[in-house]
Amino acid sequence: MTLEEKLLNDFKEAMKSKESARVSTLSFLRAQISYAALEKKKKNLDDNECLAVIRKLIKQHQDSIEQFKMGNRQDLVEKELKELEILKAYLPQELSSDELRKIIEDIVKETSASGIKDMGRVMKEVLAKTAGAADGKLVSELVKEKLSKPQA
Repeated sequence: MTLEEKLLNDFKEAMKSKESARVSTLSFLRAQISYAALEKKKKNLDDNECLAVIRKLIKQHQDSIEQFKMGNRQDLVEKELKELEILKAYLPQELSSDELRKIIEDIVKETSASGIKDMGRVMKEVLAKTAGAADGKLVSELVKEKLSKPQA
């Protein structure tokens, strides 16, 4: 079963059980996926493309939460947090910092990266290898940390 099919089934279940927050979140997500497919001139997106749409929406929700906190709109913060949890449920299990450090170390050795100038190459490899199971910001920080230290 593809991620798109799972989303449709979960959407139908949420409608049957009258979970309004889930229905609206999944409805919006499915619309965004359809729009992304339309942009790419495809009938359906593969799972990685769907995950990219989900990540984009998660980032938007996180940004909204920050803005609403600054505006003292706790009601909207809570709404965004609920939607964020629903979206995060569709992401693969994230790798721990230790697992990421190990992957980064292996890739630095494979690519013979020697400093910050190689960061782009290492980042590309790490993100390809982790395939959505790692936060890009965390990966960036860990790669920068690794490449800044003198190599042993």
